[in-house]
Amino acid sequence: MKKKIKILRLIWITFGLCFFLWIVFSYQTKGVDEAVLESNSVIQVENTSDIISFTPKKGFQKVFIFFPGAMVAADAYAPLCLKIAENGYKSIIIKMPWRLPSYGYNKPKEMNLFEDNTKEYILAGHSKGGMMAAKFVYENPKLIDKLILLGTTHPRDFDLSKSAIPIMKIYGSNDGVADTKAINQNRPKLPPSTKYVLIKGGNHSQFGYYGSQLGDNEASISREEQQKIILNSILTFIK
Repeated sequence: MKKKIKILRLIWITFGLCFFLWIVFSYQTKGVDEAVLESNSVIQVENTSDIISFTPKKGFQKVFIFFPGAMVAADAYAPLCLKIAENGYKSIIIKMPWRLPSYGYNKPKEMNLFEDNTKEYILAGHSKGGMMAAKFVYENPKLIDKLILLGTTHPRDFDLSKSAIPIMKIYGSNDGVADTKAINQNRPKLPPSTKYVLIKGGNHSQFGYYGSQLGDNEASISREEQQKIILNSILTFIK
């Protein structure tokens, strides 16, 4: 009997380890050109242990701060954030401890990223990063000027319906992780003025540049097309 228990325990440990390794591999950045993370004549790129930032060399008045999804590498969102910077806005991706936004969502405040009160601050997040972005606004209502939620059903456990700042939620019709039904159920947690953008054919994984996510559905549009819609929606909302 003890031998069988040991065998079963070994099987479960092996299964758990394989599952963890699959997640780590699947959520790695894919399809991102190395040049995206290099400075050029227009954008200064800084890549540290805490952030990846894209700063327009001609100056800027607005700062776009991004929270990655859980377990997703920060540079999976670098192409999007670079394009935002190329349109004249400083763009910062926050690197979360252990890639878990639940433990790092206060990093922008701890790093004094809001110290310049002449700037406008836009906070965005994907999936669990969107949840923590919403939570940050809930806990710090005067620090953020606009909130953007990407591929997330949140806020779910707290209420932002009285928030005075503009909020936009972008979601995909083929998203198997943050599905449309759950998003609609949580609409009362956001202000009536919230702007909703539905990406027809878009899924969860294509909000970034990484592999297939557990529970997601297949997209019926390309990653490039979904990224283009996301970028244009964000730029319109920021302006």
